[in-house]
Amino acid sequence: MLSKRFGKTAVGTVAAAMLMAVAACGGSGSGGTTASEAPATDAASSAPAEGALKVGLAFDVGGRGDKSFNDAAYAGLEKAKTDLKADIKELSPAADGSNRGELLRQLADAGYNPIIGVGFAYGEDIKKAATEYPDIQFAVVDSASNAPNVTGLLFAEEQGSYLAGVAAALKSKTNHVGYVGGVENDLIKKFEAGFVAGVKATNPKTKIDIKYLTPDGDFSGFKAPEKGKVAAEKMYQDGADIVYHASGDSGLGVFQAAAAAKKMAIGVDSDQRQTVKETDLQAVIMTSMIKRVDVGVFEFIKAFQGGAKGGANTVYDLKVDGVGLSTTGGEIDDIMDKIDAAKQKIVSGEITVPAKP
Repeated sequence: MLSKRFGKTAVGTVAAAMLMAVAACGGSGSGGTTASEAPATDAASSAPAEGALKVGLAFDVGGRGDKSFNDAAYAGLEKAKTDLKADIKELSPAADGSNRGELLRQLADAGYNPIIGVGFAYGEDIKKAATEYPDIQFAVVDSASNAPNVTGLLFAEEQGSYLAGVAAALKSKTNHVGYVGGVENDLIKKFEAGFVAGVKATNPKTKIDIKYLTPDGDFSGFKAPEKGKVAAEKMYQDGADIVYHASGDSGLGVFQAAAAAKKMAIGVDSDQRQTVKETDLQAVIMTSMIKRVDVGVFEFIKAFQGGAKGGANTVYDLKVDGVGLSTTGGEIDDIMDKIDAAKQKIVSGEITVPAKP
């Protein structure tokens, strides 16, 4: 869902940037352009009508209903169905993600084109599928590509997380905050790096607790609410009063811990104050670092419909509001001037946000 502050600007600006970027690099083969749980079913049994815009999407672990990353991608797919009259198909992987490649082949064999893989874990599978199906256009979220028929949809997570760090440092009454990452890999470390940089730039005296739920390669950390809860509980017990998570479905546990401790939390990917149904949990979500996967998915589909080809990587950053903070609930309204100032310094280049801890 869109925050009032970032929604319309992000859609309009990113749309234009994406269309120009993708169209300009059709079939280039390499390079990058900076644009500044429904159950799995047999795709072949419901093949779309001939001549229709046929869009297939394969979710990351957790599938639709995670109220975060996957749901953001589905919002873009739904918009394509509504606005572009697309015939859509969604598939979810096994709990361990072992059948990602098979999902892509199911969609391709059923005539879907383009096909989108949600999450960096699809990188190698899409590379193989793109070779096997050279006439189909693919996109992969969070993974760069140089294949001529693959578009990488990338995000400056570190920049949005920097703003989350600014907000946390300004709002913390104990000068103690925390960060919970789902899986300790390079992508999720980008969130940590930006968050820590934002906190330290705002209040160097602030203590930051950091915990990852699973090691690199074990994606169960994105679907382990109990582990998220335990990690956040420890941080709150130790004095933290705000915890930022980048852990997918495990974030629900972080919110539960915040509610029990009467402390605050920061969501991720979607405006989680709107996507989480429990009212007691909504109340503890101070803000969310929005990652506009919905925009990336929709604009890729729209560009494909317009005749664009892949072969490039499009980066959604603060310059095009591809990342940002939600304002639902008004919890950060009183500090938006400072957040906006930090954003402008990043956009202008005065601040360079680290992408690694």
